[in-house]
Amino acid sequence: MITNKFNYPELKRINNDLGRFYIDPLNNHVPSVTTVLNNISDKKTSLDQWRNRVGDVEADRVMKEATDIGSMVHLSLENYLNGIDENIFTDDSLGNMAKKMSEKLISDALIDISNVYGLEVHLVLDKLYAGTADCVGVIDGKDTIIDFKTSKRIKKKEWIDDYFLQGCAYANAHNVMFDTNISQVAILMVDRDLMYKKFIIKGAEFDHFTNIWKKKLLEFHNSFQW
Repeated sequence: MITNKFNYPELKRINNDLGRFYIDPLNNHVPSVTTVLNNISDKKTSLDQWRNRVGDVEADRVMKEATDIGSMVHLSLENYLNGIDENIFTDDSLGNMAKKMSEKLISDALIDISNVYGLEVHLVLDKLYAGTADCVGVIDGKDTIIDFKTSKRIKKKEWIDDYFLQGCAYANAHNVMFDTNISQVAILMVDRDLMYKKFIIKGAEFDHFTNIWKKKLLEFHNSFQW
């Protein structure tokens, strides 16, 4: 299923006070897509309010739990698509949950992907931004930026603008790097009740989120020094 159609670069990642940065091929430190979105967003305020409400201990527990499940699911999908048969799940309730969520994505989501160009691929626009896309492949006959998401509950489409912005950022970088014309983003989401949902943006909706991304990127570069 995986075809090495593009020669994706390997980029070094670093962290500073603003978040994750990459070193581009010109040796510039450029922000990750998520760093841009996290710093130019109302979501940070919402997260701070939630943390204040539940307390640091509970907030850290919930976030670690979500991160651990997400990491296991992503590695499981990557192994499956690479033909690697390896049990990467921890022997506890979180590992069991991650295993079931992985199996749901394999049965319901991967069937829609007819080709994979790369997994965990580094994408960069020199001096501007970089990031790591979960998957670049083909859905419904169209080249697509694909993101696998785990969630406690399936989210409503209007709640996941940042996911679409991230996908559009990756698509635009890919198009410049490889002279492609990717204009479709797919978010493939599974929750802990093993419900599955596919969200796709394309056409005018893709253009809408691309324009918002470009404004946020410009605001970030005008607002911060590093």
